[in-house]
Amino acid sequence: MKSIDFHIHVYPPEIIRDAERICKRERYFDILIHNNVHKWATAEDLLSRMERDEIERAVIGGFAFQDLGLCRMCNDYILDWLKRCPEKLTGLCIVPPLARGAEAEILRCADAGMVGVGELFPEGQGIDIADVDQTWRFAGLLHETDLFVLWHTAEPVGHSYGGKGNVGPKEAAAFCMNHPEVRTVFAHLGGGLWLYEQMPEMRLYLSNVRYDLAALPWLYEPSVLKIIEAAGLSHKFLMGTDFPILDSTRYKKALLGSGVSTMTMERINRLNALEFLNSSQQGGRSH
Repeated sequence: MKSIDFHIHVYPPEIIRDAERICKRERYFDILIHNNVHKWATAEDLLSRMERDEIERAVIGGFAFQDLGLCRMCNDYILDWLKRCPEKLTGLCIVPPLARGAEAEILRCADAGMVGVGELFPEGQGIDIADVDQTWRFAGLLHETDLFVLWHTAEPVGHSYGGKGNVGPKEAAAFCMNHPEVRTVFAHLGGGLWLYEQMPEMRLYLSNVRYDLAALPWLYEPSVLKIIEAAGLSHKFLMGTDFPILDSTRYKKALLGSGVSTMTMERINRLNALEFLNSSQQGGRSH
């Protein structure tokens, strides 16, 4: 079962080596790498896993630090690997959206071939995505450069865990109501935002939104995919494993056990991602 994995983190060796020192000034990084599920992976680790799991393309990003210099280090690492493996890897830029210099870094990465920005952590990077005064400049740049954004989101109910964050469907919806023109991917099934696409008003605001399945095996029963299919929304979902903390095995099991059609499995596994990435490449900026 071939797939395109839309949600992957890889780390420069320098970040892995200096992680404990970085934790002293990056609180969110400290929280996430010291939880009980964190794993490290380099680009080499990813490529080995891609061959094993029949992943034809991986959409990769680094870690969303508060410090722009650390983000730039992640971006440089990914850009280097995009040059080495353009047929296998697609890159996302990491920036703290409100930092001075973020705009220039986004433009640098776009010019070098990246197609989006993310995964960004609103709580960890100190941005309220529901506040248009904080997001308008960032959203405008994304629209002008035809880049999409991948935001971390989480379900607003259930137990708390390190890195869950404070952005659920309400905040995610507000971002889209303020910026419906921005192509947006919400991680982790959008914290349930997709359900509100049954409201005609919200369907319009969310027309440029996609959702990835990152962490689905930890969050939902496989039957949620059948509900998504019945709601007519399977065309909006992207396979994303959150590698290295999870790999493809449990997602394949969830898809096969969900009861969805073969076509829905194919759409979620790869066709939706192909269409979304092709729309990126046909936009106003050369990739």
